Amino acid sequence: MLSSLVNKYNVAGPRYTSYPTVPYWDSNTYSLDKWKRSLITAFNESNAKEGVSLYIHLPFCESLCTFCGCHKRITKQHSVELPYIDAVLSEWQLYLKLFDETPIIKELHLGGGTPTFFSPEHLTRLIKGILRDARLADHFEFSFEGHPNNTTVAHLKALYDLGFRRVSYGVQDYNPTIQKAIHRIQSFDQVKQATEQARAIGYTSVGHDLIFGLPHQTMEHVRETILKTKELLPDRLAFYSYAHVPWIKGVGQRGFNESDLPSPALKRQQYEMGKQLLAEVGYKEIGMDHFALETDALYKSMVAKTLHRNFMGYTASKTQVMIGLGVSSISDSWYGFSQNVKAIENYYALIEQDTLPVYRGHILNQEDLIIRRHILNLMCQFQTSWKSSDLYFDELPDALIDLKEMENDGLIEIGATDITITEKGRPFVRNVCMAFDLLLKRRQPDTKLFSMTI
Repeated sequence: MLSSLVNKYNVAGPRYTSYPTVPYWDSNTYSLDKWKRSLITAFNESNAKEGVSLYIHLPFCESLCTFCGCHKRITKQHSVELPYIDAVLSEWQLYLKLFDETPIIKELHLGGGTPTFFSPEHLTRLIKGILRDARLADHFEFSFEGHPNNTTVAHLKALYDLGFRRVSYGVQDYNPTIQKAIHRIQSFDQVKQATEQARAIGYTSVGHDLIFGLPHQTMEHVRETILKTKELLPDRLAFYSYAHVPWIKGVGQRGFNESDLPSPALKRQQYEMGKQLLAEVGYKEIGMDHFALETDALYKSMVAKTLHRNFMGYTASKTQVMIGLGVSSISDSWYGFSQNVKAIENYYALIEQDTLPVYRGHILNQEDLIIRRHILNLMCQFQTSWKSSDLYFDELPDALIDLKEMENDGLIEIGATDITITEKGRPFVRNVCMAFDLLLKRRQPDTKLFSMTI
């Protein structure tokens, strides 16, 4: 039964870290001045109440992992560190000039690339430079992505002293053949050492990122990786479906043949087996592709219905304003999105001109805002409602008709004023969201834009 549903619903679709999704941003709605105004409005509405989130993109890696779809620059020259840190701090100053009061930072996340490519000293310079002109919320969360091979005790101590309490290590899979195919070679002992070092220093949440559907990956490979993961019992897990998007420039996903990838049905079996093994030791499924122990803040936020999703993925609390610093970073004011230029040279040039280094974005209209709320509800709570009139939209009856077959398959339950995704339907949450995605329905892409949903 699962296999037939996978075959039926495995189509290309967005992961919905935003709505509208990036390919459907309308440049006609956007300008730098409009973006600034939307950000100032959102900041004034929310800073004192909930603070702001910061995402800082640190793009450098010493080697290319061929599963990665992130924007990165491959180099072994660490002389690039300090100029980049100083440019990010200059960008932060450009944002500070827009605000009449001191930002209160609720969340700060270092992503990449490989944040631990940077030395502890340069990371300290970065964070101290950010905090010099900001205040911290009462319950703030600082987190970073670490590579098990180069996250040293010095990294962990320096960031801990700055307020970091959560680290996420990219593991992917422990099988040597798979690691060679994706060019990400690290032993279980290296991951174990990095995990134990973080806990010994005092980190309260250590996460691991795992991927299923990788080249050459079998059911037994996934089983072995999950069993090793259970030995270390990370506080939270991301268990992602490998997104095969080789048509995107620079992702490096040509190191293996299409025939080396598991079938969609096998991928789903890998996930279901992994989920079962994780459930046996107390992990709870959070939204899409995420798991956490009951002691972790991500699980507690799901129970409290404060779970949020944005360009950083799932987060334990919502802020209306998320500012992205660094190349390719995306910012969110709730009313608008804005993305930075992707080339480091262009980024530096705009910073030197005292100009925010953005190159595209989207200002949301009233319809966008309504659909965004529905998709967030579905992605975070597996349900949404239009009982409140401000969540009704004219095309809703059409969306319900589109969802009827999913209801017949037992994947959702449609009420008079609400939809609930069933336990059986959770693997298909992206498909449910697509029924609400008016922009996607009005203009189907004629080129490859998205990974497969299953």
